[in-house]
Amino acid sequence: MSIDESTAARVAKLARIKVEPDALPGLAQEFNTILGFIEQLGEVDVEGVEPMTSVTPQRLTRRADEVTDGDQQAAILKNAPDAREGFFAVPKVVE
Repeated sequence: MSIDESTAARVAKLARIKVEPDALPGLAQEFNTILGFIEQLGEVDVEGVEPMTSVTPQRLTRRADEVTDGDQQAAILKNAPDAREGFFAVPKVVE
C-alpha cells in the first residue's frame, strides 16, 4: 500500500493537524516508511509465541470484586455546580 499526498492531507485533516502543502510529500513518505515497517513485522514468524503484557514476566494483580464505600450521594453532589433531585443537572444540548 502506498500513501499519496492527497491521502496524507486527508489523514492530517482527520487528525486535525495543520500541514502546509509543501510538507505533504515528506509526510506521505513518512507514512510509507511506517507502512513498510509494518509490512516487515507481518513477515515475522510468531508461531508458538504467546502474547505478553510486559517485557518482564509478571502476573497482573487482581483485586477482589466487592462492594465498597457507597451511599455518598450527598457528598458527591455537594461538588456539583447544579444538582437537582439527587442527580447532576447539565444544560440541555439537544433541541
